[in-house]
Amino acid sequence: MKFDKKLLRALPKVLLHEHLDGVLRPQTMVELASDAKYLELPTNDPQALAHWFHRGANQGSLAKYLEGFTHTIAVMQTEEALERVAYEQIEDLSNDGVVYLETRFAPVFHTKKGLTHQQVVKAVLKGLDRGRRDFGVRSGLIICAMRNMDVSLEMAELAVDFRERGVVGFDLAGEEGGYPPKKHVDAFEYIQRENFNITIHAGEGYGKESIWQAIQYCGAHRIGHGTRLIEDIAIADGKAVKLGDLAQYVLDKRIPLEICLLSNVHTGATPSLAEHPFKIFYQEKFRVTLNTDNRLMSDTSMTQEFEAAADTFGLSLDDFEKITINAMKSAFLPYNQRCGIIYSVIKPGYSKVRDSMYSRMTAKTR
Repeated sequence: MKFDKKLLRALPKVLLHEHLDGVLRPQTMVELASDAKYLELPTNDPQALAHWFHRGANQGSLAKYLEGFTHTIAVMQTEEALERVAYEQIEDLSNDGVVYLETRFAPVFHTKKGLTHQQVVKAVLKGLDRGRRDFGVRSGLIICAMRNMDVSLEMAELAVDFRERGVVGFDLAGEEGGYPPKKHVDAFEYIQRENFNITIHAGEGYGKESIWQAIQYCGAHRIGHGTRLIEDIAIADGKAVKLGDLAQYVLDKRIPLEICLLSNVHTGATPSLAEHPFKIFYQEKFRVTLNTDNRLMSDTSMTQEFEAAADTFGLSLDDFEKITINAMKSAFLPYNQRCGIIYSVIKPGYSKVRDSMYSRMTAKTR
């Protein structure tokens, strides 16, 4: 179905997978670099800088995709910078129809100028809270540990310490190859003992084994990307004919997949949008959600992700409402709060768009 972009932007959206250090406005980057006397930016022209990030990320390699983060992280080393980036993230998403956001980042990368992990997290939460007050977008923060670092237990403890102040979950991110999730099992056992929430990047840069470990060793409640789960599904004539044990488990247990369509093409997780396994996952009723991953690197937005899904897979308004409700069901918020957003924000929002579409159609036939 072909949608008007203005209509897509008006749809209420839930975003569960977006990296704080992958969403900076190019103008903000230039200003923060100037404040920090950071001289390594490839250009100080915001438009050219945006183009540089997108061109660098769109090379079909996760390792290449991650290179741009050297610059974004370099200018996010003060409390003021962290608060500003988080606040602007909320403002930008508010303008894109997002009603609930879970953003994630690795505090360990933001201590180069002497900030403690606690100061880093507090600054981000301050920006998110200010954004909620000004724009009405609710959010939660997810703390990331890195696969190639030996600080995952410390990051897990940090996440739990801030659970009453806006941190909603714990993640494991970074290059998958050579850094299996099970090497960080002590951190995940701690999170489980604390009855806290787990999402893990898996099945993006490595195969279905990574997803299996994330779930069965580490107890993941959601999977970040999960693209390579398609390796456990037999396909014939564009349809699933048999699910392997892992795929069946993910389906049966309703484990959400945080799908990032455009990013997956840019990192090489899938050769093209047309070949993205999203279509199979959705047809087979996996709990899929749509996300941006890194808006700066992938030159995307939730509206663009919705547009790509509509154009490539023929999704309808009903499909988008179902996906959005599934995303809200999968959020790391208490049950009653999730229900509150579904019934007081998402459903009325879709109903309003339907009424608008009907009015326009009726007007055309008169």
